[in-house]
Amino acid sequence: MVQRLTYRTRHSYATKSNQHRVVKTPGGKLVYQTTKKRASGPKCPVTGKRIQGIPHLRPAEYKRSRLPRNRRTVNRAYGGVLSGSAVRERFVHQHLRLSMSCCIHVFSVSRHVLLIGDYCRIIRAFLVEEQKIVKKVLKIQKTKEKQSSK
Repeated sequence: MVQRLTYRTRHSYATKSNQHRVVKTPGGKLVYQTTKKRASGPKCPVTGKRIQGIPHLRPAEYKRSRLPRNRRTVNRAYGGVLSGSAVRERFVHQHLRLSMSCCIHVFSVSRHVLLIGDYCRIIRAFLVEEQKIVKKVLKIQKTKEKQSSK
């Protein structure tokens, strides 16, 4: 005859938070063991990708006492928060903004900026072209300065 099983706790409903599996003990009895929910791991808020290098744990396991700092973060700017591609694009955007402040004439390329959330992502195909335009504008400004000084 099949052995009957009962939950060990008072929570008797078959919900996602009350999942169990049947385990055979060394004494030959069948008992229920509670299983933990599967963790999806941290995701980047900009790209939505999983952040690599950080283990997939439940939120409570990321606390200081349970996981050391070197396993909670990644060793770069915005370590355990943004993915590598989002950080790279963020720095590229900041660099472009600085170069744009030097020469205000370059507006044709800045139209190809996509706003996603609070972050600006640049379409990479226009990066090289934008740098060429910046060089041309700076060269024109230098020649004008030389002509005006003569």
